[in-house]
Amino acid sequence: MKKLSARRRHPLAAVVVLLLALAATGGLYAAFAPASKAQADETAQSLAIEEGKKLFAVGCASCHGTGGQGTSDGPSLVGVGAAAVDFQVGTGRMPAATSQGAQAPRKRVQYSQAEIDQLAAYVASLGAGPAIPTKEQYGAEGADIAKGGELFRTNCAQCHNFTGKGGALTRGKFAPTLEGVDPKHIYEAMQTGPQNMPSFPDTTMSEQNKKDIIAYLHAVDSSETENPGGLELGGLGPVTEGLFAWIFGLGALIAVAVWVAARTAKAKKS
Repeated sequence: MKKLSARRRHPLAAVVVLLLALAATGGLYAAFAPASKAQADETAQSLAIEEGKKLFAVGCASCHGTGGQGTSDGPSLVGVGAAAVDFQVGTGRMPAATSQGAQAPRKRVQYSQAEIDQLAAYVASLGAGPAIPTKEQYGAEGADIAKGGELFRTNCAQCHNFTGKGGALTRGKFAPTLEGVDPKHIYEAMQTGPQNMPSFPDTTMSEQNKKDIIAYLHAVDSSETENPGGLELGGLGPVTEGLFAWIFGLGALIAVAVWVAARTAKAKKS
């Protein structure tokens, strides 16, 4: 007892007890405290990549190769990024049909959004590429519709028509209609340039410009808004409007001229 009392009176005893208490507290915290957000995100991302790899092996590897390196039946996916996967699979263009035309059309989606996210995570792990955009990037807030219309007519109307209704290209290819398309997918298409479409990265077309174009397309989308001008004649512009005027306007004038001539001839006979 005397020895124990002497140790308790030792000047370093309090320091030793404090260090032991701190070590015990730190050990308990490390054992029972929840993982940090960064660690949790990293774990979730790793799990998504693993699940995406399994989905890829079943549904994509036969054409794109087991490591996404590409084959004679499908291009390499290394470096295309998550945005390309979200667009192609999210619009049903991929997986491609066994027999298709000159390009993959939009069709029923084969995967859930969770599975698409997993596939995108795996393909993104193969090489850096455009990421899936956030709602702040493609949302209408802060967009300039007039500027978007100007940009669309300059860069997109040659193929997609002035109001995004689509049009024919060469060799059986076509620019699809943009009516009813998810704004996220329109943004991703501009980012990645699917099939015959050129890509518009941020170095070519800024994030704000893409937002403006999407807002313009929403404004002219007949499935979303009512056309205040009545019959739109396909939204093709002065060509169809002029043709309408020639066919129906000139046709009406000819009909009136024939009627007047017939009445005149009848009056002369009588």
